[in-house]
Parts: sequence; C-alpha cells; structure tokens
Amino acid sequence: MNGVVVLVVGIAILVGAYLTYGKWLAKQWGIDPSRETPSHTEEDGVDYVPAKAPVLMGHHFSSIAGAGPINGPIQAAVFGWVPVLLWVLIGGIFFGAVHDFGALFASIRHKGQSIGEVIADTMGSKAKKLFIIFSYLTLILVVAAFGSIVANTFMATYTESGAVDYAASAANATTAMISILFILIAIAFGFLVYRRNAGLGVSTIIGVVAIVICMVVGMNWHPIYLSNKAWMVIVGIYILAASVAPVWILLQPRDYLSSFLLYFMMIVAVVGIVGCGLTGGAQMDIPAFTGFKDTVAPTGTSLGYMFPALFVTIACGAISGFHSLVGSGTTAKQLNSEKDAQPIAYGGMLIECALAIISLCAVGYIWSSYSAGETVVPTAVFATGISKMLGSIPGLAGTEKIAYTLLVLTVSVFCLTSLDTATRLARYMFQEFWLEPGETYKDVTGYKKVLTNPFVATLITVVLGIGLGITGYANIWPLFGAANQLLAALGLLAVATWLGKAGKNNKMFYIPMAFMLIVTITSLCFTIKSNVLGVMAGGEGTTWCLVRAVIAVLLVALAIVLAVDGVKTMMNQKKEA
Repeated sequence: MNGVVVLVVGIAILVGAYLTYGKWLAKQWGIDPSRETPSHTEEDGVDYVPAKAPVLMGHHFSSIAGAGPINGPIQAAVFGWVPVLLWVLIGGIFFGAVHDFGALFASIRHKGQSIGEVIADTMGSKAKKLFIIFSYLTLILVVAAFGSIVANTFMATYTESGAVDYAASAANATTAMISILFILIAIAFGFLVYRRNAGLGVSTIIGVVAIVICMVVGMNWHPIYLSNKAWMVIVGIYILAASVAPVWILLQPRDYLSSFLLYFMMIVAVVGIVGCGLTGGAQMDIPAFTGFKDTVAPTGTSLGYMFPALFVTIACGAISGFHSLVGSGTTAKQLNSEKDAQPIAYGGMLIECALAIISLCAVGYIWSSYSAGETVVPTAVFATGISKMLGSIPGLAGTEKIAYTLLVLTVSVFCLTSLDTATRLARYMFQEFWLEPGETYKDVTGYKKVLTNPFVATLITVVLGIGLGITGYANIWPLFGAANQLLAALGLLAVATWLGKAGKNNKMFYIPMAFMLIVTITSLCFTIKSNVLGVMAGGEGTTWCLVRAVIAVLLVALAIVLAVDGVKTMMNQKKEA
C-alpha cells in the first residue's frame, strides 16, 4: 500500500467528520457563542484568562499531543496497518473527539472546573472523590514519567572515571539549551501580547523567527552539562514555578509557540510522504493484517492479543483520558467563546489522528528494520521513516540527517510542555478534592485553606511526582495505558450523565463508554493474571508484581463502582424524563 493513499484518504475522512459530525454535536448540545465562558465570569488573571482561539489551540494541542500519537500507532503496527488505521479513524471521530469535545463543553458549563465536579453534579460527592483520587494519582505518574524523560533527554553522559563525555553529551546538551531559550522566548512573547498589546500576527512572526534563532544557537552553543538527578531537581523547581504562575506569562505563549514546531513537524512529514510517494516510494511494506496475536514483538516482548492491546496501546491517536483532564482543566479556564470549543476540542483531536496516520506511514516505510528489532524506539522510528522519505525526494537528498535531528528535537520539546500542564492539572485536582461544589480555595478555612493554597497543592504534587520519578516509576508505568483508557471511559460516563441531567442528547456516548469500559477491564484482568503468575513464580521483582496486581484490582473495582453509579443515574434520568 502506498503511504500517500493512506494519508490522503485518512485526512479527507477526518475533515469530512469535522464538518458533519462535529457540527452536528455542537448543534445537539446547544453550543451558544453569546453565552459568557468561565474565562470571563471567573477571570482572576492567573488560571482564568481569556485566550484568543489560535493561542488556546496551541496550548490545547501541545498539551494533548506530545509523543502519544507517535508512540501508540508505531507500537500497535505489529497487528498490521489496517487495524491501526481503522481504530485511529473510528476511534478518533466517534470516541476521542466526542470525549474531548464533551469534556470541554461540560466543564465550561461548570465554571471551568474539572470532570470531577461534573460527576459531583450528577453522581454525588462520593463518586467525585473516587474520580479525583484516581485522576490525581494518574497525573502523579505522568509527572514522574515525563520528569524522568526530560531529565534523560537533558542529562550528560559520563566516562568510567566520572568525567563528562562531551561528545556523547552534545545532543542532550543541545536539547537542554534550546528548551531553556524557548522558555525565555515564550515569556517575552507573553509580555508583548498581554502587557504591551502587540498584535498577535506580528508577535507570532517574531516568535517563530526567535525559535529558529534559538535552535541555531542551541546547536552551536550548549555549555550546560548536568547529571540526571541534577536535572530532575531543576525540572521540579521549574514546574513548581510554571504551574502557579499566571497562564499568560508562560503556559499560553509557550504552548502556542510550541504548536508551530508540531505543525512544522507535520508539514515536513506530509512533504516527505507525498513527495516520496509521487516519485514511486512511500510504499508501506507492513502487512495489512498480521493476526489477532502479536507474534512480531520487535522489542522482544509481545503486546499479546489485539483485543484489548490495540485499543490500550493507541491512546492519544484515537482516545485518551488525559485529554479530558486538559480540556476540563486548563483549556476550559481560557476558552474565550463557546464557538471555539468545536475547533479546539473536536478539531484538536482530529489533528492528532492525522499525526497518528503519519506515524503509521513512517513505521510502514521502514517496516523491515522495525520488525527485525533494529530500530524500535518510537521517536527514532518516526524520525527515521520521515527523514528517509524526505531524503529520497529529488533535490532533498542531503536533508536526511538534518531532518532526523529536527524531528527528534521537536518531539522532545513536547515532553516539557506536557509535564508542567500535567502538574497544573494535578494541582487543580488536589484543590477540588477538599472543596464542596461552588467553593474556591478562598472560601475555606482551617487545614483546607492550607491544603488548597495553590502553592502548597503544587508543592505536594511536585514532591510526589519528582520523588516517584527518581525512585523508579517504571515499575508501575506498565499500568498507565489501561489507567489512561479507564480515565477516558469515566470521562465519557461523566459527560453522558451530565447531558442526560441537562435534557440533552447523550446517546452518542453509550457505545464508546461501554466499549472503553470493556477494553480497560479486560486489559486489567490480563495484567492481574500475569502479575499473579509472577508472584507465584517468585524471584526478583516479586514485590512489584504484587503491587501491580493490587493496583490493577483496585482499578477494576473503581471502574465497576463508578460504572454502576453512572448507569443507575442515567436510568433514573430516563424515568424522570
């Protein structure tokens, strides 16, 4: 199969879905451009700040994307390109985009508060607290993972004698330097736009030029060489400051400018796929379907059976629970008008689907190398596939090495973006846990006033997240895929119950919600089985097998309890109607 055909057909379907199904959803739910959003009614200059649609799209897309739509499709490609493409399109259009759009819409009708508050409105305080505990712990794991990834991307390599190996450390030092310069550029951009009222168009041009300059500087001057632990501490201090700072200072401008790197990466990828395809290349050597069980296992470990592995592995490229936390966390507090909800939430998810399809084309182009276990790290697979396609185009033969470096660098930048967004979201969750509906941290007294203080809530989150990152989050990271998809199922459940209470059409949530619950519970049951067998076998790692099994059991119990509560709520709503 030619990658050009897969890409063009896939994008055409996504565009058609946005113009038809997306608009139908907006009409069904009653999107009202004349209604004031929380960014205006609750404006505080810190978290609630109106953002222009392109700026907010940049933040939202940068936060939900990252490496997710690259990693998932590449890893799931072991089942063939047809299952991956079908799930990306069907899942993205009818599951993920509905989930993201619904979560944002429900949040803006609840003062920009999280899905936990939406659940409290329909299913009660107990369900809210269970959901927030689960979401908060998931976000702590995200902070730990991304903190570790960022530190590994920045850290220096040392020789046996303990001296810095400058040659081996150059690439990481370059990434660190560019990331630091990028933060400074974002702060300057925010100051120009929000305090000097500079035009967004002119400021964007200046910002993009500044990004190019900082990349050139970083590639040629990178004097900072620090250890992994040193970077973990620095990253912790950074996210502590970034997550309590007003969003206009760093979050909005940085994510907006970051999005141009992602757009650039996608444009380069499309040029590579189309250009290579039109010259006779871009053939996807990957089989259409390899079977219902992963026998390819390029990393040496099989993903197991296609159900549920395909639907847990491909998360951000089809549906991801983390998106509901972003939509109902930071995005809802900055949405300027309800008319922006569809392009930012529904449209943002479909752009992720397009990136997932590009990733599928990339792994398909170097399938022989991937299936043989020669190139298996998803970022390297993506960068290798796209850069090779780009280099095969007449006149661009010398660009392969440069393109590879820029693609890897672009993916790395988004880890830092997702990191401090996740920290801010965890802070919101921690605060909301102690508050009653309608309360803010300014309304409470005693210990609640201390715990809900933004700085204290963030400090607790950073200590837990970075501490877990230093001590070994990898032992429980295998549970993240199922936990993230369980979060998506619960997000769908929350929005469905709220729409039912509001008397709006919620039938489009029934199948996605039921399917994702079945997928996650099945995946967790497989996890329980494998880890119980690990405990019975004994040996090294027995303790962590037991921990993972217990966590998986608790997640299954949580899913069942909330699902039963949700179904009862919707049944009562139907009776009352």
